[in-house]
Amino acid sequence: RYIIKLYIPIFYRCVNNSQEVEVRETTFTSNSERLPLVADKKIKNVILLIADGTGLAQISSGQLSLVGAEGYLNLQRMPVTGIIKTQSANSLITDSAAGATAYSCGMKTNNGMIAFLPDESHCKTLLELAEERGMSTGLVATSTITHATPASFAAHVRSRGNQVGIAEQYVASGVEVFLGGGREFFIPQDQEGSSRKDDRNLIEEFESRGYEYVSTSEDMNASQSDKILGLFANSGIESVDRSPTLADMSNTALSKLKANEKGFFLMIEGSQIDWAGHGNEAEYAIREMKDFDDAVKVALDFAQKDGETLVVLTADHETGGMTMLNSSEDAKKLRVEWVTDYHTAVPIGLMAYGPHAIQFTGWNDNTDIGIKIAELMNFGEFPLIRE
Repeated sequence: RYIIKLYIPIFYRCVNNSQEVEVRETTFTSNSERLPLVADKKIKNVILLIADGTGLAQISSGQLSLVGAEGYLNLQRMPVTGIIKTQSANSLITDSAAGATAYSCGMKTNNGMIAFLPDESHCKTLLELAEERGMSTGLVATSTITHATPASFAAHVRSRGNQVGIAEQYVASGVEVFLGGGREFFIPQDQEGSSRKDDRNLIEEFESRGYEYVSTSEDMNASQSDKILGLFANSGIESVDRSPTLADMSNTALSKLKANEKGFFLMIEGSQIDWAGHGNEAEYAIREMKDFDDAVKVALDFAQKDGETLVVLTADHETGGMTMLNSSEDAKKLRVEWVTDYHTAVPIGLMAYGPHAIQFTGWNDNTDIGIKIAELMNFGEFPLIRE
């Protein structure tokens, strides 16, 4: 009886919140062809793409809506696929902080912790190891750039909610490229929209360290500096009529990072697929899938031309328990329904392209991804506690 009382309200909410997705007529282009495996060689660069909150249903609904039942999204063209288990150190259902820390550090932590372990120690991240080896690094997101996923690669805090502290740690991180939202955490308390409780102006602190600060697409595209801080919204970057797009930011990041002969590590997050899941909004999810998939194309195009770049794509968890059912009225539509407005424990997809991509096939724990990347990049001992 207790279980019935707990779940009946959720059942009725989800039934009343169903939405229909129209299946597009498939248009075949050269980009519909799946990419081949490439010969293994030394890896110079790594692009890690994270579609926050994305499960197979989100991918499939995006595919059906954007390219049709027989088409392929750019991410579906990647030749290697696998599956990831996502539990955190203290829960079978992870959040983005623990999920991203598993990737960045190769270690489990509690939900809410950013490269910060339950025993109070800090784990060293892939990005930090890349910086130590003279590589260039970058973080790109459509959320605040201080949000849980990007933060897990370049900051160490007990709570993901401490975005002010995360922004402060970024100043001395050495990361060459920051592109996303979140101006509110970088500006002093006397400026409109600030979420700080002090007078520090982190934008000025970045500029004193040689970064160019930009806040518009036009300024980003005109930037000549090899170090850039781009904050394009006070909070997350607006989903509708987004400027710049995730593809735009990814292009800029690659143009900055590729000049380093020692290579680069770049993390690109499609942040708001997760927000669509929390809101149970199918149209929003599909719009965000397109934005993310356009960025995937940028990454894959670069990797194909470069030949020394490993592209790995995954999620941190699934959000919403999204599923697709037949429409009762139209055979060319599907009915989307949601199980929850939070994360789920279902495994998520893993895709890879480039040298040694085959290493990412099969079932994996989320910690395996960071460990494999560190091994392929010859980063030495990993996982590793930060001194």
